[in-house]
Formats: sequence, structure tokens, C-alpha cells
Amino acid sequence: MKVEVAMIQPVVFKGDFERNLDMACTYLDEAATTGAKIACFAEGYPGPSSSVLDSPRERLMSKAKQHGMYVIYGAVEKIEGKGDMYYLVEEMLGPDGSVVGKYRRTTPKGPYLYPGWWGFTYKEAGPNFPVFDTGFGKVGILVCSEVYVPELSRVLALNGAEIVFLPAGGLIDELGLLEGWQTLIRARAIENLMYTATCQNLYGLESGVGIIAGPEGILAKSVEPGVIAATLDLDRIHWLREEEETVDLPKRYRAIPGTLRWRRPELYRGAGVDW
Repeated sequence: MKVEVAMIQPVVFKGDFERNLDMACTYLDEAATTGAKIACFAEGYPGPSSSVLDSPRERLMSKAKQHGMYVIYGAVEKIEGKGDMYYLVEEMLGPDGSVVGKYRRTTPKGPYLYPGWWGFTYKEAGPNFPVFDTGFGKVGILVCSEVYVPELSRVLALNGAEIVFLPAGGLIDELGLLEGWQTLIRARAIENLMYTATCQNLYGLESGVGIIAGPEGILAKSVEPGVIAATLDLDRIHWLREEEETVDLPKRYRAIPGTLRWRRPELYRGAGVDW
């Protein structure tokens, strides 16, 4: 089975939540023209750098239903009994406009960067690594610098995820992280035999980091604002996960197949490390 996915790398209007939400709907209209069945916004979008913390769920639900697509968007969620503390969440909407589920960011531990940049006090969530069966493929979600923690992507892969979306906040290129970032996005795809996809918010001066990658190469890449789309071949992922490495030439693959079965948990438990 093949599925078209779209990463939406938005221009952000700082402090103007309604304008961001209007643009979010426009981006979804554009994503629909590519045939996308799953669209993912950058971290926190359409609400970053805004004092408005309410979910833009209703309008995005309407767009998801209009276009018959899954939509992943960012928001914050106030934590009951924790004062002014919030989870950073990525929520998935279904093609019927319903809420499919959410992922609450787990890593790193708070308070992290958010109080000074986006204006809320972030708290890390406990273990919650949902995998959503879209009918097109099984989807996992992580957030931004969680790409630096390989165990998170591996847990999702072991739970069946074939596509992992990693929406990012911003300023990755400006912090000198672009080369390493691209390498990590690709590495997570290669080592887990999955597709990975990322994008970031653009505040007007920086370059984007949008990439859609598979274990055998990059499918789409852009530094510009807008929609980045690619067709993902889930049958190929199944083949790479089920096959074994061979020495025949020419090679039938550009990523070693079957590597998820190389895991030997008994070695890790006996390595003297607190996993």
C-alpha cells in the first residue's frame, strides 16, 4: 500500500493566533491538492508564540473532515493539580473530523526551553507511546529534539509504527544543528526500517528543515515554507522488516533488511547499565 503524506512548514505570525489558524486551514487545502492522506504541522502550530493556549481543534476538525485526511497539530494541555504547568501535545484528528488520540511529549524533563520562548511552563509526560492505525499505515509521533533519544523511535517501531512524525519547533539551522539534525532524522529511519518526517516553524529569517526520509533515502526535502509531500510505500517497509540480509548482486535494497530482529535484550540487561 502507498500513501501520500504532507509535512507543513508554516510561516508563523508571532502572537497572532487567529492569523496562524487561518493559514493552517489554507495549508491543509494545499496539502489536499497533493493527495495527502496524512498531514502534520510543525511543533505547537498553529499556536506557538501566542498567549492563546486554547486548542484550535474545531476548525481543524472541519478541514480534516472536508479533505478526508488525518491531521496532526500541536497544542498545550494544562495539567490538573499542577498549577501553571502544561504538557506539550501533538493531537491527531481523523478523516471524519474526530479526535483519534494524542502524544504528550516525554523528553527531556522540564522546565526545558518553553517558559522563555513560548510562554508556558512545560512538564514532561510519563510513558505514553501510542501507535495509531490509520488504515494506510501505523503512525507514531515524537516531538522535535526527541529525535536525539533513539530509544523513543525504537519503542514506536517495536510497537508497529511504520511512519514516525517528528514536528519541530524552530531555529534548528540557526543553532548550527542542521547537518546533525538531518543525519538523525535519516538514522532513525534506517535503524528502525521506517519512514520519518519533520518540519519546523518559520519566523521570517531562518531556513526550514523539512525532510521526509525512508530507510533507503530521502524522499522530499525543503528549506522553504509550505507543504512538503511524498509518497510512502508501506509494502516496501514490510518487505525490509521481513527479509534477511543477503550477499547476492545486484543488491535488492539500500538499507540492510531484517535488522529489528537483531535485537538481543539479554545482552542489554547484562551490560551493567540501568536501562
